[in-house]
Amino acid sequence: MSQPRYRAAIVGTGAIAAAHAQALSEHRARARLTAVVDLDEVRARAFAEAWDAPTVAPDLAGLLASGDVDLVHLCTPPSTHAPLALECLRAGVNVILEKPPTLSLAELDTLADASRASGAHVATVFQHRFGAGAVRLRAMAAAGELGRPLLATCETLWFRDTAYFEVPWRGRWETEGGGPTMGHGIHQFDLLLSVLGPWEQVTAVAARRDRDVDTEDVSMALVTFADGTVASVVNSVISPRQVSALRFDFSHATLELSHLYGYTDADWTITPAPGHTGVAARWAESPSTVESGHGGQLTAVLDALDDGTPPPVTIEETRRTMEFVAAIYASAFTGAPVRAGQIGPDSPFAARMDGAGAPWQAVRTR
Repeated sequence: MSQPRYRAAIVGTGAIAAAHAQALSEHRARARLTAVVDLDEVRARAFAEAWDAPTVAPDLAGLLASGDVDLVHLCTPPSTHAPLALECLRAGVNVILEKPPTLSLAELDTLADASRASGAHVATVFQHRFGAGAVRLRAMAAAGELGRPLLATCETLWFRDTAYFEVPWRGRWETEGGGPTMGHGIHQFDLLLSVLGPWEQVTAVAARRDRDVDTEDVSMALVTFADGTVASVVNSVISPRQVSALRFDFSHATLELSHLYGYTDADWTITPAPGHTGVAARWAESPSTVESGHGGQLTAVLDALDDGTPPPVTIEETRRTMEFVAAIYASAFTGAPVRAGQIGPDSPFAARMDGAGAPWQAVRTR
């Protein structure tokens, strides 16, 4: 049997790392998990044994120096993403980067510069883009089968208890980058943006309502898109009945998605407008039972690497979503609408998502 083309490493063996290992196991003919890196050697060895990885490397620098890796999956806490990704790019190694990809637009722009200099790529994990329903929705919308987009809603209403925030890096601007806007709702509104295209203006509020954190625990935004479509976006970690929900109202049909952490076709519904019943039949032509997840995105990444093209989600695409995050915070903390392109390199919201500081008192001890 021929060896897989790509040697992959997972750096950081926390909870999300298992999703990456599972995705790699589904692509054994093309990629294999060959190395694991973690600050906790005992945990690293247990993870490597569980996922049949032959090497536990002492650190990323040593692994990169060995030349024995083609693709690095970064599953470490957010504040480490930019420096570790930079190490990979400077070594000419492609990176799959968990969300949030960086703590700021400035850090993301630094990665973009390094990628251009080295020719290596960064792909941000926004796996919900790659579910069968999302792919079908974008295709039908692009073909004009759904009519004009008119209105959308996007809700990430999750619940994270006090124990969740006892992890030292959570709930801090310096180490997590933000609250649910940055680290939780980003998956849903990235999918929203991938369907509706360029956003034009954001008007937002953010608040710390119930958690002992420095960041927000809820945010809400009204969004206008370049074509005039309007949308609302809600992000929360204080909602006992959890749901991830999106609704797209086109002139020919309403499409709705309700799930939590991953979806199949069974989680979508379509309601045709009068006179457009054929849209529902078209939607049902290619059913899928596969759940959206890391495996779907890894397929697209490997296809792109085979073709010699930048793997999705590229830094350029990622930046549009991260600029949207920054715009929510900027609007919420300044009380003014924020337009696309308004947050320049000299803006405090380019360097930190909380800009010059959140409008409430910090509660975390340093």
